[in-house]
Amino acid sequence: MNEIGLFEAMYSARALRRFKADPVPEELLTKIVDAATRAPSAGNAQNWIFIVVRDREQRQRLGDIYRRASEIVAQFYAARGRPAHLSDEQYRRLMASGSYLWSHIGDAPVLLVPCLKLMALSPLPAASESLEVQAKYQDLRLNRLSGASIYPAVQNIILACRALGLATLITTNHTLLEEEVAAVLCLPPELLTYALMPVGYPRDKFGPVSRRSVTEVAFEDRYGKAWPQRAD
Repeated sequence: MNEIGLFEAMYSARALRRFKADPVPEELLTKIVDAATRAPSAGNAQNWIFIVVRDREQRQRLGDIYRRASEIVAQFYAARGRPAHLSDEQYRRLMASGSYLWSHIGDAPVLLVPCLKLMALSPLPAASESLEVQAKYQDLRLNRLSGASIYPAVQNIILACRALGLATLITTNHTLLEEEVAAVLCLPPELLTYALMPVGYPRDKFGPVSRRSVTEVAFEDRYGKAWPQRAD
């Protein structure tokens, strides 16, 4: 397989949701997980675990949970309506693709589940920092900041799959029924799942991806000051 450049991988790694039935070689899955472990994590703790699900019955169990959770999430998408940057046709294709995945995710040859072990820090002496500040930081670490220690690894998975000619995407609907997922995967209480990623050879083609322009999403020095429009 010809190697592709990093930017080509980033610009063409579409969220493909239809997979061939062909099995993914174990050596490629090992390479993908190894790429995930090259990502940074807070304090270099590396508190991640990756569950690679190939057993058909396990995949179907997870697929059933994901479908039921997605049927609930779909109602929020419907209430939100079409994002302004998407045309009616783009939005229709997006929803149809998502609906297909909700019903068929268990048919992907592999389901990869990135997990993170959440651990509170040891408390500091009250004379060092107030209990209020300590509690705020502990809450931030366990909630708002925890994704910083697993989602870089998830992005590495996406890029590694693209480099190897495999399709994947990040999905999170299953977390609505996290307890059921944990029971299927026999996860201890301290491990939480952060994504459910189908992996396989794609039926559809890679990229290019369509995104809002840099000048729409970037600001210079402060919010509201437009990023300069420069010639390519």
